[in-house]
Amino acid sequence: MGVFVFLPLVLPLSAWPIARLAERHLHPRAATWLLTVVAAVLAVCSTLCLALVMVVGTAQLPGNPLPDSWSSPRVQDAVPYDEVAGKASIPALGAVLAACARTAWRHHRLRSRAARALLGLPAGPVAVLPDELPYAYALPGKPGRVVATTGMLRTLTSPERRVLFAHERAHLTHRHHRFLLTVQIAARANPFLRPLRTAVGYTTERWADEEAAARVGDRRLVARAVGRAALISRGYMPAVGIPDFASPGPVPRRVAALLEPTPAPRNWPPVFTAVGLAAWAAAAGATASALSSANAAVSLFLILKAATPL
Repeated sequence: MGVFVFLPLVLPLSAWPIARLAERHLHPRAATWLLTVVAAVLAVCSTLCLALVMVVGTAQLPGNPLPDSWSSPRVQDAVPYDEVAGKASIPALGAVLAACARTAWRHHRLRSRAARALLGLPAGPVAVLPDELPYAYALPGKPGRVVATTGMLRTLTSPERRVLFAHERAHLTHRHHRFLLTVQIAARANPFLRPLRTAVGYTTERWADEEAAARVGDRRLVARAVGRAALISRGYMPAVGIPDFASPGPVPRRVAALLEPTPAPRNWPPVFTAVGLAAWAAAAGATASALSSANAAVSLFLILKAATPL
């Protein structure tokens, strides 16, 4: 395996440029898909890398249940600095798995709490909470529901309320909570992926903004509604933790983007541009990470198979 087994741990750095450029120059839908797929691939590969190195480290621990032959010098030589890296990977992998499981559980718990808050309200695609605090969110489920408080609806005009409902329905229609959960778990698996998590939080909101603008046919109205909602909410986050489902993102940038023409709906940027080169660099990094982890997995499997007595 050699030093290539460690490449997936640092290759997420190759996605940093596209994390910033995609949200500026790509259509929000394309940016969300690209960043989420890249983050998922890089996270899986880096976690697999830790697992492979952990096998070598665990085999060196006294009293482990693995075959004694797995701690032979031939196996240890497959991983550079096996004495340090092998043992360090054990708590590292445990921390990664615990963080990912905690994120998934927190997401499930928040959705459950949000659903319980709606018990007793009339059934339907829209739920109005009798709360003077102004906020609104999209609650995934079967079926999903748009939730808004009386405090939010009272401060918006009728056209702005149409924008709000169109925006939140876009979150439900396109399952934005899945993109957000994926990048949240990926960032837990590898801290180098945090810029992609932040970027996807913004691009999902921009995607919903564009869907709302297309539905109501007035980009300036959507910009005004987004700005007014941000102003009256004053950054309030409901107790049920809904921003975990759809982070609002930088409001001034969202408003500025809505005051510009509709972005071109291309799925991949031109090659000889900054965003195009960054996209290809991210794709190359994800591919290299996948190939490195696959090569390491196959190599270690063959080594362990050869070292295991029949």
